[in-house]
Amino acid sequence: MATIRRKGNGWEAAINRRGVRKSKTFTTKTRAAHWAAEVECEIIAGKQAVIENKTFGDLLLRYVDEVSSKKRGYPWELRRITALCRDDIAGVMLTDLCQSDFAAWRDRRLGVVSVGTVLREMNLLNHALNISVKEWRWMTENPLSGVKRPQQPQARDRLMSDGEVTRLLFALGYDHEIELKTCSSRVGAALIFAIETAMRVSEMTRLTWDRVNLVKRTAQLIETKNGSKRDVPLSSEAARILKQLKSDSDSVFNLEPSQIDSLFRKAKKMALIEGLHFHDSRHTAITRLAGKLDVLALARMVGHKDLRMLQIYYNESAEDMAKRLD
Repeated sequence: MATIRRKGNGWEAAINRRGVRKSKTFTTKTRAAHWAAEVECEIIAGKQAVIENKTFGDLLLRYVDEVSSKKRGYPWELRRITALCRDDIAGVMLTDLCQSDFAAWRDRRLGVVSVGTVLREMNLLNHALNISVKEWRWMTENPLSGVKRPQQPQARDRLMSDGEVTRLLFALGYDHEIELKTCSSRVGAALIFAIETAMRVSEMTRLTWDRVNLVKRTAQLIETKNGSKRDVPLSSEAARILKQLKSDSDSVFNLEPSQIDSLFRKAKKMALIEGLHFHDSRHTAITRLAGKLDVLALARMVGHKDLRMLQIYYNESAEDMAKRLD
């Protein structure tokens, strides 16, 4: 039997029958009662069901095996889901899983990681739950869909100054004249290359020599964030860096994203620089390139299909714009 109760300015109908838990709020008690009666009839007729003896952790593990394993971002999703399976929510039976479980999980995560990380994890869980509803028929509805998301953080507007870049290159042991034998010096080369091309770390680490044409001064990216390959024009400085990097390895930079992240953090600490991320090189690059290329050419170069994205990365100060107006 459904439970109809007052909730705020409306009426909530709650059903718990044959392992199916559903609730919905209406403006009147009559509408709540009608909805509850219809849903209960569907449950009795077998039109609504949820798989029993499965936990949310079981759902996540199936998602990893059947969905995540086919994605480029599989390593990231595997790490996230492995961590999620250690949380209390993984042990909740699907028949008992509800919005309050996810609200509690969200609050626990916000005490440990950033808002951006929680939002990315919520997107991952939302997709897993939708798959379980629409394809696997393990659940009748997605309980995460009604959970409030934390407010999106302000977009970063941090740019790298020339002085900061110089100090970072010194800390990384990069020199324009010497052969780049160490991982640290190659991270220095990657930093300059990123500022010249606006390439992401993942794009640089996947770049291979067969995709580079130093005569035409272009580099072709096959795997990009938006899924479309693109040809990136190279400045004379970017081409110089590639000539300095030339080696027997198929990979241009011969680095992993984790190496760039770790060595950049160490160099930043040595250089006494705070509040800077390697990805800020993309903000710096796009802001500088905006003075050389028109909007459409810039969007094509950096891989933005939506021109509004350029507003996020273009961070020139009003003071610098004023100088260009003289």
